[in-house]
Amino acid sequence: MAACGWCRCRAALALRAAGGSLWGRRGAAPEPRAVHVTSPSLCSERESSVSYEELKDLKKANVLHIDVRERWEIERDGKIPASINIPLNELVEALQMNPADFKEQYNQKMPAKSDHVVFSCFAGTRSRQALSFAASLGFSRVQHYAGGFEDWAKHEFPEKKGR
Repeated sequence: MAACGWCRCRAALALRAAGGSLWGRRGAAPEPRAVHVTSPSLCSERESSVSYEELKDLKKANVLHIDVRERWEIERDGKIPASINIPLNELVEALQMNPADFKEQYNQKMPAKSDHVVFSCFAGTRSRQALSFAASLGFSRVQHYAGGFEDWAKHEFPEKKGR
């Protein structure tokens, strides 16, 4: 099944706007190895998103949970426990970092392209973009928490700085 237009086109437009391209060099013709979102599971909102309960279960299995909200949002509102913060505008660069630099910057092991990663934001819009970015970079087991921090806070108290 071909990728839905949203996944492929949004990721390409966002990367292009940031000065990059899905194919590496700006303006370069697509190479045969170009990564496109072709998995139906990544394009299906139902299969690529997780619920509150599913995220809780995944966290028990040590899934990497990346919150793509801005740092000031984390400071103001708190965070979902055991998530790391990589703002959306840093995500594409972060996912392409040298593993040692990633560890130093985010105090977390760099995820492998086959690792299970869940993205979240406040209400699901930015995390869906993060999912597309990661998939365009070759990450094969990515999902997003569509309810986001807003939904999490309805079920549990967020982790605040100093707790």
